[in-house]
Amino acid sequence: MKIRFLTAGESHGPGLVGIIEGLPANLPVDLKRVNHELYRRQQGYGRGGRMKMERDQVEVLSGIRFNKTLGSPISFILRNKDWANWTEIMSQGEGKEERVITRPRPGHADLPGALKYDFDDMRNVLERSSARETAMRVAVGAFCKELLYHFEIQIISHVLQIGPVKANMDVVQEMALREDALLKADESPVRCLDPQASQEMMAFIRRAKKEGDTAGGVIQIIAKKVPPGLGSHVHWDRKLDGQLAAALMSIQAVKGVEIGLGFKGAQLPGSQFHDEMFYDGSKLYRNRNNAGGIEGGMSNGEDIVIQIFMKPIPTLMKPLHSVDLRTKENFLAHKERSDVTAVPACAVVAEAAVAQVLADAFCEKFGNDTITDMESAFNRYKERIKL
Repeated sequence: MKIRFLTAGESHGPGLVGIIEGLPANLPVDLKRVNHELYRRQQGYGRGGRMKMERDQVEVLSGIRFNKTLGSPISFILRNKDWANWTEIMSQGEGKEERVITRPRPGHADLPGALKYDFDDMRNVLERSSARETAMRVAVGAFCKELLYHFEIQIISHVLQIGPVKANMDVVQEMALREDALLKADESPVRCLDPQASQEMMAFIRRAKKEGDTAGGVIQIIAKKVPPGLGSHVHWDRKLDGQLAAALMSIQAVKGVEIGLGFKGAQLPGSQFHDEMFYDGSKLYRNRNNAGGIEGGMSNGEDIVIQIFMKPIPTLMKPLHSVDLRTKENFLAHKERSDVTAVPACAVVAEAAVAQVLADAFCEKFGNDTITDMESAFNRYKERIKL
């Protein structure tokens, strides 16, 4: 059985609910570490007022006993503190039909969702399509990280670009190799490993806020110590890069995914793009990692390196033009509380998405009834391929 999960809940409802199934029995779980992942998501320069209100803490309902998994589904809830202000508007029973939204915001799910599900009030769409859902995605990823930690697999992320401001690649590539790279990224208000670029990014965010605008950016995610052979070449839906791309593209506002060198590889001939292999008398090694750690749909033992593009948040304090679907008149789009940028937070969400895919592939490869069986299978595999 593979890892699978479900989430439920609305942005201003009572809370978010998650269920994850497939983690092996007897896996140690550090709930403080799980909650720290939720804390990390709420940080970042340019966040809005909602992050000052919510203090996400996971409340486990089932599947864990005495800090270890039971092998049964883990269910958990994140309660929305803001629910107290929305109990009538978001009531499951009788309530007040207030704050009705009939003016779709460009770039949001408002219009296609209202058309698809036949809603007059687009709040029925935006409540679920809101990036608030990513809090539960991070919680799911945090449980998956507990499995990866057990096998010394680390996932880090850092911001390469916000708006037009780009990090110095020589600086960030050197920093990303360090053991404390994740800690260093977390120390930056914009999760950038280049201190000079961090300051310039924050200055750009301040200007965008003053102008009522928003900013997107580019994030890099690196998974370290991933063994070769996760995923498969035998069918399209088992390819690891396809699964990673799908998971990352499902994150709100992510509009592009690159693996390894990505689109820059289009400029190179094959002789310069592909990662040559050598043997030094004791082990096989490569001269570069343009493939980003994945060949033929499988991990190849190198670091898995991914870049994603997060678009500027479409909810602007200086709203764009739209049309009122009720009156068919031209208006400025509805304004909802929003961030100036959520690129640093999106990096943490992206880590969670990658963690879920890698944990799933790990379970598929090594079995997932118990952690001891998984350890034995992993160790036999390492011995066979002489890692």
